[in-house]
Amino acid sequence: MLELVKAGGWIMLPIIACSILALAIVAERLWSLQRRRVTPKHLVAQVWNLHRHGKLDAAQLAKLREGSHLGRILAAGLMNRHHEREIMKESIEETGRQVVHQLERYLNTLGTIASITPLLGLLGTVIGMIKVFSAIMSYGVGDPGVLAGGISEALITTAAGLSVAIPSLMFHRYFTGRVDELVITMEEEALKVVEVMHGRREQENGMGEAAR
Repeated sequence: MLELVKAGGWIMLPIIACSILALAIVAERLWSLQRRRVTPKHLVAQVWNLHRHGKLDAAQLAKLREGSHLGRILAAGLMNRHHEREIMKESIEETGRQVVHQLERYLNTLGTIASITPLLGLLGTVIGMIKVFSAIMSYGVGDPGVLAGGISEALITTAAGLSVAIPSLMFHRYFTGRVDELVITMEEEALKVVEVMHGRREQENGMGEAAR
């Protein structure tokens, strides 16, 4: 492996740096975007039970806010549960935008890595071919060993760039879809809370659906 890196030339350094950064982002997002960490099951039903028994105080709201991303959104709405429905929805939407921004953290960086690593590989290819033609001008085509260095550099950097770009693009698409799915779930759960708190939905039915 070290020999391949050396043969690829200096352009391998930014490609390797991109691969390490991409791996770190993928690992962090796989951990952070787990469903149980973002939208825990039965959270809405638990919130309703606390409200029904008069236990939804400031301490419970703080615990709810720190527990998950969905909890943070629900807590924002529940803090305004004694106000009009529209005010409650506005506070949920405002916090929701912040949560979505957190869920999408590092995804732009991962997408950028997927875009630039093939270009870095192409740059290495161009540099390698320049070395090949320079060697031909200096030594002719009689010594294949002189040409081999430039050709190998061209091929290795292209392969390295694509090897980083392909999985980065796949994970970027996967995480983008995962965030969209989680956002839809959080919107549905938050809407249940708003409708139930303001009597627009039958409470027992609404919370029963949330509990399933």
